[in-house]
Amino acid sequence: MSVMGDPGGSAGRRAVVSVLGRLRSAQGLADPAPLYDELRSLGDVVPAPWGGYFVTGFQTCSQVLRSRTWLVPDFAWQERQPDPARWQAPATREMTGTLSRLNPPVHTCQRRSLGNLFDRATLTALTPHVERHVAGLLDGLERRLRADGTADLVTEVSERLPLLTVGGWLGIPVADHRHVLQFTHNQVHAQELLPRKSELEQSARATVQLRAYFTDLVRQRRRAPGDDPVSHWIRTWDAMEPDRAAVDEIVYRLTMFITIASLETTATLLSSMVWHLLRRPARWDWLRENLQHVADAVEETLRYDPPVRLNSRVAAEDTELAGVPIRKDEMVHVMYGAANHDPRRNPDPHVFDILRRGIHLTFGGGAHYCLGAALGRLEARTLLTRMLQRFPALRAVAPPEYAPRMVFHRLTSLRVTA
Repeated sequence: MSVMGDPGGSAGRRAVVSVLGRLRSAQGLADPAPLYDELRSLGDVVPAPWGGYFVTGFQTCSQVLRSRTWLVPDFAWQERQPDPARWQAPATREMTGTLSRLNPPVHTCQRRSLGNLFDRATLTALTPHVERHVAGLLDGLERRLRADGTADLVTEVSERLPLLTVGGWLGIPVADHRHVLQFTHNQVHAQELLPRKSELEQSARATVQLRAYFTDLVRQRRRAPGDDPVSHWIRTWDAMEPDRAAVDEIVYRLTMFITIASLETTATLLSSMVWHLLRRPARWDWLRENLQHVADAVEETLRYDPPVRLNSRVAAEDTELAGVPIRKDEMVHVMYGAANHDPRRNPDPHVFDILRRGIHLTFGGGAHYCLGAALGRLEARTLLTRMLQRFPALRAVAPPEYAPRMVFHRLTSLRVTA
């Protein structure tokens, strides 16, 4: 299916604007599935009101993510745009220099320098640390529940586990975790589809803070290297690049990107996973008796409610997508949520089915497949298993609250009781 009707006309533009506005509303944040249907009904490739296209169908999204015909919008692309000033915001420029916004051959070189970041050996080594962190966080959750009767899962557990895991792996002091988390929350405004001026200003301040923090971290590791990933990356790049300042800049961007990318997404996955099980208490009760399906519940959460709802690519050359001509440098927005809810790929997509064994694009695809996918899955499986065992009567006090964002589907609060 390609573009249907006349979504590029005034009526089509109004329909798209309406869907986008409602995706940021309280109802759209809580239940975006009907809006995915609306957008997909306009076609697999839908003109965006400001230019470019939304890609909504599973197969078409997968094609964009995996094909070399599509690139990420890097510095070179930004400089070719008729309005390059749009891309000059400090936070935008900072993220454009990270791994997620690099194209080959630079991307290939940097990714290879990381190796298989979370291979089996690394995950095996990290597993006891994740288990320990989960046990400690659940001890704290239990104390809070006993003292107050309710607790916020987001602040007590979900936001803290990825910080403890990745922060511990990278050697970020626990005393700094709260600051790094707040910097991250503020910085990602710049990664939204249409950030407001005030959000860009907030992101700019957070970018300065993140740069200062992580450049100092790299400086410390250069002075006193250890057996940690940051020190390893410094040694790897020192062997390839004689300019030490250039090396430190590369390692800074790698360390900063891996940290903030793992925090927002994993925290949201952990909270969403618990919420979608608790919103139908029978699901929680059933899974507690069938722990062998914990991994299935994690995968269904990833499919049903992806932490990142869209990502952008640009055409490397004149091409065609689902029958729609796309010019070189035109941008498309891959809609992960709409793709995962495409009934042509996942029947009855709006049903949360632990035993579905469905397919999703939540971790992307191709050269930019998520570096931390395996670690995020490990954290989610470990947390869910231990919560089911320790809190058999856990229930949600109220539906979660969400940040009013288009790209990051972030839960800000989920109050639970036991």
